[in-house]
Amino acid sequence: MAIAAWSAGTAFSVGDICRPTVNDGTGLFFRCTTAGTSAGTEPGVNADSTIPNWPKNAGDTVTDGTCVWTAISSTYGDLAVSNPSAIVELFQLRLDSELHGSNDIYYFHAGTNEFIDSNIIFDSQVYSPVPIKADGFEYTNTGTLPRPTLTVSNLSSTISALLLVVNATTAGNDLGGAEVRRIRTLAKYLDSINFGDNQLAITQGGDFLVTQDGDNIEYKSQIDNPTADPNARFPDERWFIDRKASETRDSVTFELASKFDLAGQKIPRRQIVANICQWKYRSPECSYAGTDYYDVNGKEVSTRAQDVCGKRVASCKLRFGENAELPFGSFPGAGLSK
Repeated sequence: MAIAAWSAGTAFSVGDICRPTVNDGTGLFFRCTTAGTSAGTEPGVNADSTIPNWPKNAGDTVTDGTCVWTAISSTYGDLAVSNPSAIVELFQLRLDSELHGSNDIYYFHAGTNEFIDSNIIFDSQVYSPVPIKADGFEYTNTGTLPRPTLTVSNLSSTISALLLVVNATTAGNDLGGAEVRRIRTLAKYLDSINFGDNQLAITQGGDFLVTQDGDNIEYKSQIDNPTADPNARFPDERWFIDRKASETRDSVTFELASKFDLAGQKIPRRQIVANICQWKYRSPECSYAGTDYYDVNGKEVSTRAQDVCGKRVASCKLRFGENAELPFGSFPGAGLSK
């Protein structure tokens, strides 16, 4: 049975489980751990910053009206049983009009499990079977992000034709920058249509009933899947094509990268400096809008034109107060340990 969506002004008991009204791809449901009544606005939906967001990590909590919700995995319980349902892996290839000339989205799966040569329908979206090999998604403790590879069959030159179209927009692009979404769920959560029809031949006295045109009369009804649930899934993974690794008549291999795995870039971008504020004076980050003016050395001056921040903690204290909370844009404690 699919999990019900959150609803406003509703009384919830401890143990009740809900999901956000909009699927955000986190693969999380929320269990009520403090009974109460939900608020009038769903967490994370209203632009009002005073309303909390749904948590993004299992175990985190959010207060909603007088309820408290705790985030739980939507699939972990199913994997913990002795005979879990098969994991189904789906992919989306999303183009960017500026790079590739269109915003087309391609939906496909690798043809594993019992769905070898048939479409898979998940959340009413059709995923076509394509001979592909996707590996290298595992995270390790080596300190480097994974660089998965996606190898796609090119026997009919379909991928080569797509690359030609893309390269006509951006020379040598080879689908670089295209987003690849990896969606994983369990077979038990797929749409009912994946499981075929019940077919019943209607007979009388052992003979098939036929129409005037001589056709047998049969009755078909779609098999219902009571556990179908498009929200029950692992957290969606988003990767980007970094480069085309190889192209032959048989296959094309792409190397994927995380959005954070950018060549020549370091995270975090801000330098950890102990004694120089990095905020622009009187900017929103600085937040100072007072009429007390000081020069770069901390001496009081009379006009706004002479007002210059010295970028030191002492400069902050002059403007906000000796014991006030300071919006100092640096890391005063950075030099205290080596």
